Amino acid sequence: MTGRPHVLLSAAQSLDGYLDDAGSTRLILSNEDDFAEVDRLRAEADAILVGAGTVRADNPRLLVRSAELRRERVVAGRPEQPVKVTVTSSGKLDPASRFFTVGDSEKLVYAPRGSAESLSAVATVVDVGSPPQLGRVLDDLGARGIRTLLVEGGGAVHTQFLDAGLADELRLAVAPVMVGDPRAPRFLGPGAFPRPLELTEVRRLGDVAVLRYRAAAEPSSLDLLRLRQAIELADECPPSSTFRVGAVVGLPDGTVLATGHSGEGDPHNHAEESALAKLDPRDPRLADATMYSSLEPCSDRASHPKSCTQLILETAIPRVVMAWREPSLFVEAEGVERLVAAGRRVIEVPALASEVRRANTHLPGVRP
Repeated sequence: MTGRPHVLLSAAQSLDGYLDDAGSTRLILSNEDDFAEVDRLRAEADAILVGAGTVRADNPRLLVRSAELRRERVVAGRPEQPVKVTVTSSGKLDPASRFFTVGDSEKLVYAPRGSAESLSAVATVVDVGSPPQLGRVLDDLGARGIRTLLVEGGGAVHTQFLDAGLADELRLAVAPVMVGDPRAPRFLGPGAFPRPLELTEVRRLGDVAVLRYRAAAEPSSLDLLRLRQAIELADECPPSSTFRVGAVVGLPDGTVLATGHSGEGDPHNHAEESALAKLDPRDPRLADATMYSSLEPCSDRASHPKSCTQLILETAIPRVVMAWREPSLFVEAEGVERLVAAGRRVIEVPALASEVRRANTHLPGVRP
């Protein structure tokens, strides 16, 4: 989990959120000043990533255009051009496209195993699972020394980065154009988008507005990865008349100390309880750990003498990350309030709550 590159998304869109129209000719949404700024972003990046759809549709060169910016890279001891990166599910890309043939920079293709063998003569092909996992892409880029990654699209790729909570910054140029055609590609598709963005800058470049956003520090991309793992663990719960919950105890370096789910070992066991039972409450590592739970830790229960909130407070765990506040089906839950009152940091990610509800639709009144 350490050493991943800083991820900056860059896009130009219409006022109504489209990247292009539905015609055969590319709709220009940037002006020369905006193109120049994006060229500097390319020059500052170690690598530029676009999706396979963009390679097919736009046939981009992905080069730094300015000779001065290229000279600056060389003087700084860097390659003249950034590494080119694409991600494909099918591996069906034309090796004669400009992505591969223009420029001497390194080319990386991330694809499922065996799907892009025809590209091995023009690029380094890396297996990142099927479908491709962006986290694995970032891990591999970091291992190759890539510290800054500029992601230029298209919309599906931007959506995947934001939905996974893997974007650190977003630069959005907004043109005074309205497309109004549902057939046209949009900047973003459906997603949970669990990592909030904070507006850091608004500028005018001629008739284009440039907005810059920074991802909130919490929840981090690691927080979202572990919380989604906890949510998936709920699928392992046995049939139950109460909540189906998953929990993970993890460290900031990505180490997982323990996992648990409702009903593990005993039908009455709760997820956090099951995870903590695998650890010594005096383990010094817990002082840096986070409890990830798909549901708010219980504050009162009849089945066992101690609530999950109390069990957490009996350890040095300083942070709790959760997706869904416990609804008032059985008790009036006060887990969050008790944890906060005891000085623990609680981070709620309501954008993922629907995934937790989906595992609990057997309970009255619960809908995804």
